Amino acid sequence: MKKRGYATITFERPPVIGAHAGIVGPKEGEGPLGKYFDQIYEDPMMGEKTWEQAESALQRKAVSAVLDKGGLCAGNVDYFFAGDLLGQSIASSFGLEGFCRPVFGLYGACATIGEALILSAICTASDMAQTAMAVTSSHFASAERQFRFPLEYGSQRPLSATWTVTGSGAFLVASGKAAGGNLPAASHARITAVTPGQIVDMGVRDSMNMGACMAPAACHTIETHFRETGTGPDDFDAIITGDLGYVGQDILIGLMQKKGFDLKQKHMDCGIEIFDRSTQDTHSGGSGCGCSAAVLSAFILPKLETGQWKRVLFVPTGALLSPVSFNEGKGVPGIAHGIKLEAPGA
Repeated sequence: MKKRGYATITFERPPVIGAHAGIVGPKEGEGPLGKYFDQIYEDPMMGEKTWEQAESALQRKAVSAVLDKGGLCAGNVDYFFAGDLLGQSIASSFGLEGFCRPVFGLYGACATIGEALILSAICTASDMAQTAMAVTSSHFASAERQFRFPLEYGSQRPLSATWTVTGSGAFLVASGKAAGGNLPAASHARITAVTPGQIVDMGVRDSMNMGACMAPAACHTIETHFRETGTGPDDFDAIITGDLGYVGQDILIGLMQKKGFDLKQKHMDCGIEIFDRSTQDTHSGGSGCGCSAAVLSAFILPKLETGQWKRVLFVPTGALLSPVSFNEGKGVPGIAHGIKLEAPGA
C-alpha cells in the first residue's frame, strides 16, 4: 500500500471483491433495478416479529448468499466489518452473531458500506487477513421509527425527503493469496485505491433533506481523490454517489463545477437508480445503508466484472445525525468515502 496526499491509499496488489449479494424488499424489487437483485422478499417483516429483527434477517441472508456463491463457510472469513442505522448497530449485532466470527461494528450512516469496504481492503492488502466480509443493511420502517416518525403517525413527507431502502449488501473482499472456495478469480473487480472521507458540516439543519447535508462531503472526497491521484471525470466510466437523490445530485454537480470539474456526463446516484420517481412516490430518491450496498452488488459490480465498465469511482455518502443531536439543535454533518473500482485486467 502507498499513501498519496493526506487521505488516499493505493494498492500495488489490489484486493478483489469476490462473491457478493444484494437483497431487497418488495418496493425496491418493483423499481428499475428489480431484475438485478439476488433476492427480493415480498414480506418486509421477513417472517420476524419486529422491523428491527427483520433488518437483522436481511443481513443474515445477504451474508449467507455470499458464502453460498463463494463456496465458503463462515470459518473462511477472517473478519466481518458491518454496520447499520440503528442505535448500537443492533441490526448487525443480532444479525451476525450466529456466524461466530470476529466483528468490527461500524457507523458511517448511509456511507457505512464505503467504510466497511475500505477497512476490508486495507486488512486484506496488508496480509492481516485473507478474506473479510463487508456488510450493511437498512429498513424503511426501522429507520422511520428511529429517525423520523413511526409509520402509524402518518406524517407528510416533503419533496426533498428520501425513502430509506429496505435491503442489504454483502461483499467478500479477498487478498491475492486467498485460499479455499472459489476465490480469487480473474473475473473479480479490484479495489485499486481508496479515499476515506472527512466530516463536512455546512450547517444544514433540515433532517428531511439528506441530499443537501451530504453533497458537500461528496464534493470534498471526489475532489480530494482527483487531486491526490491525478485523475478527473474523464478517467472513469462512472462516478457514483451513494444516496444524494435528485436534490443532492444538483448540489454536487454545482459544487464540483465551481472546483473546475464537470460531472454532468459521468455522475450517477444509487438513490436515484433504485426507484422510479414517476411511479413509486419516493420523492428525492432512496437512502439508507442498504441503498448503495445493494446497488453496488446488483448493478455496478456486474458491469465491471463483464468489462462493460473499466473504472468506477464509488462514493457512498452519509448524514451523521441522531435524534439526540437533532433535538439539541445541531446541524447535520456529512461524510463520503471514495473507492476506486477497476475491472479485471483494466
